[in-house]
Amino acid sequence: MQGRGMKAILLMCYSLFCYVAGLGVLTVFVLWVAPWPLLPWHIDQGGSVPLLQGVMVDTGLLLLFGVQHSVMARPVFKRLLTRWIPAPVERSSYVLWSALAIGLICAFWQPLDGMTWEVQAPVLRWLLIGGYVAGWGMAVWATFTIDHFELFGLHQAWRHVRGQPEPAPVFFKVSLYRYVRHPMQLGVLIGLWSTPAMSMAHLALAIGMGVYVLVGLYFEERDLVRELGPAYADYRQRVRQLIPSLTRPQKRS
Repeated sequence: MQGRGMKAILLMCYSLFCYVAGLGVLTVFVLWVAPWPLLPWHIDQGGSVPLLQGVMVDTGLLLLFGVQHSVMARPVFKRLLTRWIPAPVERSSYVLWSALAIGLICAFWQPLDGMTWEVQAPVLRWLLIGGYVAGWGMAVWATFTIDHFELFGLHQAWRHVRGQPEPAPVFFKVSLYRYVRHPMQLGVLIGLWSTPAMSMAHLALAIGMGVYVLVGLYFEERDLVRELGPAYADYRQRVRQLIPSLTRPQKRS
């Protein structure tokens, strides 16, 4: 019993490490794409590189992130992974590997010559900066309107420490989820596209992430329908995926 307790505590420590690493890298990413440099390095900083090199490296980084983020989230992969690691830290491991993939983007993203747009009008500049803040704020808020610590793997490890079983998945919609099915992803897209100076490097990232979001949501929703059944299928029919409805959808009779 004592050995089991020590193992549970070690798993909890690992989960905490993954949480801090994941949150830290996500914070760096948000600041890295900010409308102005807030870190020693920024998406728009760096010397020029040959176009082919830049496109190949950036595409590779996006593919690595997309494959990691989507494949590790699939139920089949989770079942395979838990043959090698304890189930209570499966989600934490996903967070850690996601942090690594995002960190590689921040570290090795290649600069591309050229600007797509550069807004000079003060009012429009501040509106775009406000969109950046609002978008990333929406993404963070959305994590707390469901279960932030479940999303980042801490609750699973904590239940293991306390000897509590994993609860059955339950579908419920609260706050922003009443108006749009994926407010986190919507917030990320708004945050990426809201900048008064859109460089080619920033544009490539925004387009690549946008494509990933659409592809990733296709597979995620397919899994959610299997897992949650008619309740989620009905939700899909009544609530838009990424474009919010201004009125609360009515329940079907």
